[in-house]
Amino acid sequence: MAVLTQSDREFFDAQGYVIVREAVPKANCDAVVDAIWDFLGMDREDPDDWYREPHKPGGGMVEMYQHQAMWDNRQHPRLYQAFADIWGDEKLQCSVDRVNFKPPPHPDHPEWDHKGFRHWDADTSKLPLRFGVQGVLYLTDTGSDQGSFQCMPGEHKPLLDEENPYLPELDPDRFVQIEGKAGDLLIWNRALAHGNGHNTSDRPRLAQYISMSPGRAGNEERRQHRIKCWRERLCPGGRAFPGDPRGWEQEHNETAELTPLGRKLLGLDPWE
Repeated sequence: MAVLTQSDREFFDAQGYVIVREAVPKANCDAVVDAIWDFLGMDREDPDDWYREPHKPGGGMVEMYQHQAMWDNRQHPRLYQAFADIWGDEKLQCSVDRVNFKPPPHPDHPEWDHKGFRHWDADTSKLPLRFGVQGVLYLTDTGSDQGSFQCMPGEHKPLLDEENPYLPELDPDRFVQIEGKAGDLLIWNRALAHGNGHNTSDRPRLAQYISMSPGRAGNEERRQHRIKCWRERLCPGGRAFPGDPRGWEQEHNETAELTPLGRKLLGLDPWE
């Protein structure tokens, strides 16, 4: 059964993003939040403990990829169906991406006061862009002052124009931080300029990045690499995913259990 309504589709086409409410249960989100605190070894009740290694100042990316709770969200049927609706294709593969922990400003740690960033998830030197999407799952109720997803609504269209594509100016005044509840999934068109905003609250921003796209047939090497990373609790590698030098997931986590849907999303089993 479709998750996205006609109104959702029209909003996505016009604004470049859409929010899927309650894409996963809050209990799923709580499990990932617990895993993040464990991974970072921080005391969630002590804000003075949020500004140290293994985390680093910046946009908040946490090098955790393969926890069971993260896979439970990737393989959740409602979340999967939202991506299937966007693509008009049910034979998808999921990304194996990270989580985000972006603490609020602290007077003793000014280097952690990240003002936010804005970019595209595509090579904008080659226009028009092909269709593609990315997604972020809100793990806690997140306000518009909490370093949440931000974007320049509607400004994806110039990059997709077949006849006269162009790159719009990244105007900070036109970016909007999008609030959401724990369990909400925000899917955006990769042609949409976006990032995370300035966290000016007193709470950390916690999120999990998840995306899906039609599977690439015939790339056996890539499929085997994905399976190896899942089985051995490794990061995908490459410049964008440096991984955790401690090897924490390999030492502390078991290989995540996959449902029949999860096995297909990983590439372990074929789509019929």
